[in-house]
Amino acid sequence: MVRRGAGREIVARRLPQDTAMRPRFTMPLRLTTVAAVTVLWPLAGYAQWTALASGTTASLRGLSVVDARTAWASGTGGTVIHTADGGATWRVGAIPGATALDLRAVHARSALVAHVAATAGRIYRTVDGGVTWSLRYWAADTTTFLDAIEFWDDRHGIALGDPIGGRFLILRTRDGGETWEEAPVAERPAAMDGEAAFAASGTSLLLEGDADSLVAWLGTGGTVARLHRTMERGARWMAFDTPMRQGDPAAGIFSVAGVSGKEEVVVGGHYAQDGNTLRNAATSRTGAEWRLLTGDAPRGYRSGVAFARVGGGAVIGIAVGPGGSDISRDGGRRWAAFDSAGYHAVRASRDGIFYASGSGGRVARFAPRPPPARR
Repeated sequence: MVRRGAGREIVARRLPQDTAMRPRFTMPLRLTTVAAVTVLWPLAGYAQWTALASGTTASLRGLSVVDARTAWASGTGGTVIHTADGGATWRVGAIPGATALDLRAVHARSALVAHVAATAGRIYRTVDGGVTWSLRYWAADTTTFLDAIEFWDDRHGIALGDPIGGRFLILRTRDGGETWEEAPVAERPAAMDGEAAFAASGTSLLLEGDADSLVAWLGTGGTVARLHRTMERGARWMAFDTPMRQGDPAAGIFSVAGVSGKEEVVVGGHYAQDGNTLRNAATSRTGAEWRLLTGDAPRGYRSGVAFARVGGGAVIGIAVGPGGSDISRDGGRRWAAFDSAGYHAVRASRDGIFYASGSGGRVARFAPRPPPARR
C-alpha cells in the first residue's frame, strides 16, 4: 500500500541523543569553522572540517552526496535535510507519518530524487526535492530492520536488511524505486548464527560497477566479521572471513568503501569503545586476502569511511566516528588524526568533496587540496 503526503518544514528541536546501532540479533545559514581540530598531517593546516549550520538537532546517520553542491542526510524523528548550494543553506523537513521513525540510510540521485530507508522496514521516495514523499515499500514482517540502501543507476537499486530465517534480507528495484521486491531466499547471502549488519552510517552495503557488471559488497559483525560479495547481480553470494574485531554484538565491520575500483577498505571496531584501535580497519583487493592496519590505523572505533581522488592525483580517504576523524592520502593504508569532532557518516562526491553527518544535527564539508610541491 502506498501512502502519500505533503512535506512540511519543521522547527529545529532537541531530540534524545542516540547510541550506535547494534545488530538486531541481540538485542540561509553561514558557514563556521570547527573550533576543536587536531591535525597530525605532515603539512599543517592542510585539512580540517568546515562545520555547516544544518537547522536541525536530529541525529543524522543517513548521508548521500550527489556532487560538490548537492547532499542529503536523514535521521531521527523522520528528519531529512538537503542542500543544493554546497552546504550554505539546508532545507529541513520531516516525512509525514514517519516522525516516530529513525531513517538510518538515504540515497539521492539528484537535488530532486532521493530514497530513504527507515529501520522499521519502510522505504520512502521523493521526486520533487522533499516537498512530497511517497511510501514505496512497507514490510509485512514487523521484525524487518533495514540497514542500507544504494543505487548504481537511476533505475536499479538494492536495500539491505538484517537476517530473517538465516538469510540477509535483500530488496531490489528495477524501476527507480517505484516498486521493490524481496529477492528469492536462495539469492540472499546466508548469515551465521549471531551475524548481522550495522546501521550506524548506512554504509555497510557498497555497490560498484554498473547494471551490466555490478559488484556488491556487504560488511557484517557480531559473532563474525565477514564481507559478502556478489558479482552476479545478487544471484549468488560468496562470504569471506576478515581479521576485523568480532565475537561481540557491538563489534565488526561498520562501513565498506571502494578505492578507485581496485581495493576495498573496511572500518569498524567496537562501538562502545571509541578509542580502541584493536582490529578496526583492513584493506583487500579480492575480499579473500586481507591486510589488517595496525600502527597507522584510525584512532578508534569508526562508523564510516569514504574515498575520493583529488585533482586527478592522490586518493584521499576520511574515516569518522563519535571520537573523531582520520585522514589518509595513500588509498587507506596509513591514517593520521584529522579532527576531534564526532560524526557518524562520511561520503564523497566524484569531484572530491567530502561531507559528514552526526548527532545533534552536526554536518560538515571538506574540500581537499593537494599539498604544495616539494622544493
